[in-house]
Amino acid sequence: MVNLSFTDTVLGSGHTQPGDQGQVRPLHPLELALFAQRGQLLCWVPVCLGIGIGWYFSMGVEPGTADYLVLGLGGAVLLGLSRVVGAAFGPVVIGLALILGGVLLAGAKAHQVAGPVLTYRYYGPIEGRVIEIDRSQSDAPRLTLDRVRLDRMAPDRTPLQVRVSLHGDQDWIDPVPGMIVGMTGHLSPPSGPVEPGGFDFQRNSWFEGLGAVGYTRTPALALAPPEGGSALWVYRQRMAISTAVQTALPGETGAFAAALMTGDRSGMGQGTLADMRAANLAHLLAISGLHMGILTAFVFALIRSGLSLIPALALRVPVKKIAAGIALVVGAAYLALSGANVATERAFIMVAVMLVAVLIDRRALTLRAVAIAATIVLVLHPDSLMGPGFQMSFAATVALVAVFGAMRGVNLRQVPGWLKPVTSVVGSSLIAGLATAPFAAAHFNQISHYGLIANLACVPLMGIWVMPMGVLAACLAPLGLGGAGLWLMDWGLRWILGVAHAVAHWDGALGHVVTPGGAVLPLLSLGLIWVVLWQGRVRWAGVVPAALAFGLWSQADRPALLISDSGALMGLMTGEGRALSKAKGDGFAASSWLENDGRPVNQEVAAERTGLTRAGRTVLARVGDMQVALVTGKTGLAALDGCGGADLLITNMVDEVARPCVVYDLTDLRRSGAMALSVEEGKTRIVTARQVTGERLWNGGRAASGTVLARLWP
Repeated sequence: MVNLSFTDTVLGSGHTQPGDQGQVRPLHPLELALFAQRGQLLCWVPVCLGIGIGWYFSMGVEPGTADYLVLGLGGAVLLGLSRVVGAAFGPVVIGLALILGGVLLAGAKAHQVAGPVLTYRYYGPIEGRVIEIDRSQSDAPRLTLDRVRLDRMAPDRTPLQVRVSLHGDQDWIDPVPGMIVGMTGHLSPPSGPVEPGGFDFQRNSWFEGLGAVGYTRTPALALAPPEGGSALWVYRQRMAISTAVQTALPGETGAFAAALMTGDRSGMGQGTLADMRAANLAHLLAISGLHMGILTAFVFALIRSGLSLIPALALRVPVKKIAAGIALVVGAAYLALSGANVATERAFIMVAVMLVAVLIDRRALTLRAVAIAATIVLVLHPDSLMGPGFQMSFAATVALVAVFGAMRGVNLRQVPGWLKPVTSVVGSSLIAGLATAPFAAAHFNQISHYGLIANLACVPLMGIWVMPMGVLAACLAPLGLGGAGLWLMDWGLRWILGVAHAVAHWDGALGHVVTPGGAVLPLLSLGLIWVVLWQGRVRWAGVVPAALAFGLWSQADRPALLISDSGALMGLMTGEGRALSKAKGDGFAASSWLENDGRPVNQEVAAERTGLTRAGRTVLARVGDMQVALVTGKTGLAALDGCGGADLLITNMVDEVARPCVVYDLTDLRRSGAMALSVEEGKTRIVTARQVTGERLWNGGRAASGTVLARLWP
């Protein structure tokens, strides 16, 4: 048996590979190309898992038991086949098995988190234990409850968790994690996408364990003192620290400091949040890779430098490993203190992989370390693949590691020493900004034109002043001197907030883009991943799908007419933008439509646009060859004669009258979800949100039966 070295196999033109009979044959160029990838095979593991997870979420029907058995059997066959197809093609076959494994992984997680979901609108007593406190989009305090009890509802039908916004006078209660509270309120099932293909809040709620959301306008009452296990004890400590920080630093800087130290952003005002988003500084609020990285790097450098100053220790003990171990423990404590949400957990995993690499004498900042972190996150939270947090954080990390890795051999001796840190900061901000910009624009429909300037003015200060002073405050707090660290921290926070407010109000600070089609981000991601990971000149083929993605995005076409799932709002695309049927109500759907159009304005402004014909409670819109009528309220529906000349009738009431047109009443809309009408070749095409999302666990669909080939494609 002839044994070839990897170097000979890849680089030796005319080298051979052993055959089954001791004969040799020249290597095919494809085999040479595949052998050249050996050093990066680990990096393809999360890519293949991600493809499988994305496939699962794009399916038009929930896989059944037979489908999973076929997938599992297919994966096992592929793994076995990988041992007989040869060394070159074995990794390709394993990659296919990992794709099937990604489908199985996502499906298993979806079933693992399954719980009862409210199926109707509920009004009555609500009782539960507080497990999370935050603020709603309308800036109202919001409680997430478990151990839920609802009036006249069997325990097996009661949602495991509900989220309730507290409106009106709520001075009766100062909620504390673990407290049993009661109130009278409204609950509804988590809503579906506000338009076909839009963000699926139902899916997000399913994986968060939420079975209902709602609000109360009556005072919430404390029924029992705080209780619960260690998790809620930690949460109570978080909230106590947050309260102490905001007491020591009143106002926005105190709320900012609390957000950085505990993850509690409930004190941040909506105006400040909007300005930070406009200046592309909102990432400084979320405890993510930046904060975890700065904290652990500061602790690592502090411990290593301190121990190195003691010659007796520096010469006898592995100072670097001790520093890495202590930084790892500090990072874990920060994870627990900040609430251990998915974003922070993802950041900790990435940092932990790098620190463990130091402990085992491996290079920390490599694409392999990033791949291991991504794999762990996908295994624990496969649903995170679909969110902006996962996509943006790993896009930035991969870009930074890849670019600085490629520059490792660049001679920078000509650059003055004082300029190197400045170059590094500017380069890092520029690279991370460019890498995350497409994903931020796709998810949030906005581009901060001066975000680079704002980040250059704030991110270095966050690293060299704000976070170190936060660590100092935490160290001094047991001595009763934490206020000194917070006072020093306050200087940096005031600067950051000042930059955010200033940049956000510069002329042209914020641009808006249309929501891309569903194929854009997958094409863009796979194209850029190919450029980064593939070894050889063929890597530049990844530019083609990336360019195609931007081309498709530039041609994105918005629906001519959108109808909300409540049946109370309609929006017609006109030359001046989308005209809305009413100035108030269904505000979330209205703002989402306008943002997705890339032309956000106030709902009142959009309601004043021409294009819709109003007659009492009836609003008419012409879309291609179809006349659409939206009728609201019992009075409006009762006064309608037939369909009022419309081909399609939409109403927010239950309509039991036989009419000479297509009717979508409230019952139909609850099944179909929001609707979109488009004109194709002169014909009007109707698409519902349910048609796009399919029959899935999170929207009440049941697992399918039948063959895998017939069921698993969108």
